[in-house]
Amino acid sequence: MKSIKFLVALVCISTSIFAQQKPTELDKSPMDMSYWPNTYPILKLSGKVKDAPVARVIYGRPQKNNRVIFDGIVKYNEMWRLGANEATEIEFLKPVKINGKAISKGRYTLYCIPAADKWTLVVSKDNYCWGNYSYNPKNDVARVDIKVEKNTEIVEAFTAYFDETKTGANLVFMWDDVKTQLPISL
Repeated sequence: MKSIKFLVALVCISTSIFAQQKPTELDKSPMDMSYWPNTYPILKLSGKVKDAPVARVIYGRPQKNNRVIFDGIVKYNEMWRLGANEATEIEFLKPVKINGKAISKGRYTLYCIPAADKWTLVVSKDNYCWGNYSYNPKNDVARVDIKVEKNTEIVEAFTAYFDETKTGANLVFMWDDVKTQLPISL
């Protein structure tokens, strides 16, 4: 009887040991988040927040790694997820305007159709998308063309952040030697 109990206990213990899942490996393109106002996390931690932020963007940060980025791994005139892994998400916690078009409070996905001189940014109501594989133009809320600027320095990791202006903020995207800005107003 003791040997049966021992055997049952051994099976239970070994099953629980082998059944534990391993954590995923460190992603080569880590996820990041930026807020508008960009000081929101610090204000929140210090207990000085008076209002909710206007917006936040959640995005994957692929690395250049000596690759040709634009018209290389990111093809011109083809839909891009605007980062890596999951499509870039933007959440507006207040109503905003993009290119004069009213955008309701809510969560959206951002896509991009890059070209050498301009990017067409697409705001889509389709959320929780991996890449742009399920992109459907019927879910577009807004499209806006923004000009491409050249950086003097190479930006290794794809970067997105809000830069406040007098009328709102620009959502700035930088990678490699390219910089673009999406104007957003209140």
